[in-house]
Amino acid sequence: MSRRVTRRSLLKTSAAAGAAFMAVKSGVLAAGRSPNDRLNIAGFGVGGRGHANLNDCRKENIVALCDVNGHNLAAAARRFPNARKYVDWRKCLEQTDVDAVICSTTDHTHAFINIWAMNRGMHVYCEKPLANSVEEAALVRQTYLAHKDKIATQMGTQIHACDNYRRMVELVRRGAIGAVREAHVWCGRTPAGGSYLPEAGPVPDHVDWDLWIGPAPFHPFNPEYLKSCLSWNFFWDFGSGQIGDMGSHMLDMPWWALDLRFPTTCEAAGSPVNPDTCPQWLTAVWEHPANDWRPAVKVFWYDADKKPKINSEAVKGDLFKGVMYVGDKGKLFCDYDFRVLEPAGDLTYFTPPKPEELIPSSPGHHQEWIDAAKTGAPTLCNFDYAGTLIMHNLLALVAYRVGKKLEWDAAALTATNCPEAERFIRKKYREGWTLNG
Repeated sequence: MSRRVTRRSLLKTSAAAGAAFMAVKSGVLAAGRSPNDRLNIAGFGVGGRGHANLNDCRKENIVALCDVNGHNLAAAARRFPNARKYVDWRKCLEQTDVDAVICSTTDHTHAFINIWAMNRGMHVYCEKPLANSVEEAALVRQTYLAHKDKIATQMGTQIHACDNYRRMVELVRRGAIGAVREAHVWCGRTPAGGSYLPEAGPVPDHVDWDLWIGPAPFHPFNPEYLKSCLSWNFFWDFGSGQIGDMGSHMLDMPWWALDLRFPTTCEAAGSPVNPDTCPQWLTAVWEHPANDWRPAVKVFWYDADKKPKINSEAVKGDLFKGVMYVGDKGKLFCDYDFRVLEPAGDLTYFTPPKPEELIPSSPGHHQEWIDAAKTGAPTLCNFDYAGTLIMHNLLALVAYRVGKKLEWDAAALTATNCPEAERFIRKKYREGWTLNG
């Protein structure tokens, strides 16, 4: 039987229940190997975030390095001289001793690498976001669910490992502000706009431009694309703008605290739609149904200069980014490194968790993934959890592009009231590129 996930199986199971408080058990090392053995890791995209990700996993065996930029590849090879070097990630996946993959490439290749690696039984750590379309995120999730007993996965929302996150989750879930019905999330960064860049060749010898483009429609070379992730991620063919980037971090907070999964509606507004680039500002709202411990909740997103009205005595100043939970007994404000509780009463109704009830500290976001690969311990940002988050976030860009409130059927992966949304839910790829390889 084929190990690959079909379109039919994806649609049948895309709305299955995700992990709640803790993640499902991950896979373990191959039979006959000890948890004390080091993982054999391949790094895909080894500059920028790739450099940092490899550094956090440097105590394992880095056996392969892959990058379309020869300068990045050479620099990484000086740090890991025993690793084999590749330009094409598809060739790297043929290396037989690779246990695990760290994917730190451009966003539009994430889903391809994730799925191909998981189909070959490899553990995967992937920088956020997991994918560059709603369908891609759903297929990444479904591929993981098909192999979850044998592989460990983690999306690179590193701040998820902070203790402050855990205390925030405990406050929300234990009713410190009562029943939460709204979560407002914002980040003040303004994405660049404009059009795809003009040709500025020739392509330098150290860059494989065709592989950098990969499955996307072809665009001529321009060195500006290569300066940093902020140089390419606001173009539709390569990234998903602010909500794909910072939204992966900021919306992760209510995603965990409120145990969110599949919204029923989504609507969005933003700067005038540009066929080349993501919005320079975006607001969005999703409606989530009640679950077994909380009521229905609305989640709001704001970026650039669009922020919620805080009206709080507890929070002063202009917060560049943050989350505001609104409950029937108060508000909770938080970011990566702070949380401010503004109760409506004297908190006599609230019972703080006992020490043994606290969510345990993380050994580190990367270490959590490594431990999971070796022992089967859970990862909190596995591709089930993270896949639903990225599907949710990218759905806002679909609603923005069609200019209509979407009635969302997660099981069918379709907006039931908006057939014109289909072309934004799914992507088309250059000839010769297969997503589910």
